[in-house]
Amino acid sequence: MATVTKAKTFDYSVRDRSGKLVSGTLEATDQAAVLQRLKTMGLVPVSVNESKAGQGLQMEINLPGSGKVKMKDLAIMSRQFATMVASGLTLIRALGILAEQTESKKLGQVLTEVRGEVEAGAALSTSMAKRPRVFPPLMTNMIRAGEVGGFLDGVLLRIAANYESEVKLRGKIKSAMTYPVVVLIMAVLAVFGMLMFVVPVFKEMFSSLGGTLPGPTLVLVFLSEQMVWVAPLVVVLVVSSGFVWTRIKNRDDVRGFVDPLKLKIPVFGMLFQKVALSRFARNMSTMLAAGVPILQALDIVAETTGNITLTRGIRDVQESVRNGESLTGPLSKHKVFPSMMVQMMAVGEDTGAIDAMLEKISEFYDDEVETMTESLTALLEPLMIAVLGGIIGSMVIALYMPMFKIMDQIK
Repeated sequence: MATVTKAKTFDYSVRDRSGKLVSGTLEATDQAAVLQRLKTMGLVPVSVNESKAGQGLQMEINLPGSGKVKMKDLAIMSRQFATMVASGLTLIRALGILAEQTESKKLGQVLTEVRGEVEAGAALSTSMAKRPRVFPPLMTNMIRAGEVGGFLDGVLLRIAANYESEVKLRGKIKSAMTYPVVVLIMAVLAVFGMLMFVVPVFKEMFSSLGGTLPGPTLVLVFLSEQMVWVAPLVVVLVVSSGFVWTRIKNRDDVRGFVDPLKLKIPVFGMLFQKVALSRFARNMSTMLAAGVPILQALDIVAETTGNITLTRGIRDVQESVRNGESLTGPLSKHKVFPSMMVQMMAVGEDTGAIDAMLEKISEFYDDEVETMTESLTALLEPLMIAVLGGIIGSMVIALYMPMFKIMDQIK
């Protein structure tokens, strides 16, 4: 019986038609097969080596949600795509290379499907628009404008820059939120652990000593006794709440209630507002600079801000522009848009450089977000340590209060 040779993963480096070095990965039975495929693509191999991914401690692990296409993958794909198109590669060949070398399996599969449709005569933007869960409307509409205007490589570079900025912005938010969330989880686990395992030990000791326990100690003992049913209930509530939230968080009625509240949270509300303003300005600037009609751009950007309060303001702007009025007039009626931003946009509108002004606004708010996240991190670290220490310290003191009482009686 014939044996089936298992495919291996190879890392390669090649030079394209312009002489630029491009790296990626391919799956094949051996090194010779990889070299043959690269030559078929019109590339000049520089090096081909078997990948170490999937071996030993570097083994690839598929986690839940790993099939989702991340924004970082789209940013990398867009920049590589732009480089290949500018180098003279055809769309079909460029899509084939991208499908082979992208790290996202889902994106690789979709790009292969898009390549087949483009090869059959479909427009790139049309094929991408059929897959809105992978390629956002902002991306497909910009590519459509680039196809019509004949500057697809420039549009792809703008898309890459836009998504790279978005990835960087999200990273800043995560850095600000990670520390307090981790400390909060540690505090909850520490409290549950002490109530379930430490307090019962002290309870037995207190029972053998006899006497009346101090109030704080009685509270701890009572809470410990309730953990038998409270702990499973909390776990069920947390899991079920997370499941329900993922199902309803994008509904208009839920967003209409939650999003305005997010902007009113002390300190963090200001951060959420600046993030949304930065995202609006950057996306709008990118689309206008790519040649997307302003009404279409407003329609798409309204859904990318991440907050329904800003979305409503942008919808008012869209209606104003549709009626032949100014772009910035309706913004002043919404408090979520600062007067500085409105004035800068008005100047850009008057001078015919609204896209450049929006880009400056996005850069300004990006810097504001970075400064604010650094300040929050510096402020929250000692604060959360004090909170965690206070909770654990209070429980320890409550446990040792009977000991102090016994010592007083002995004296």
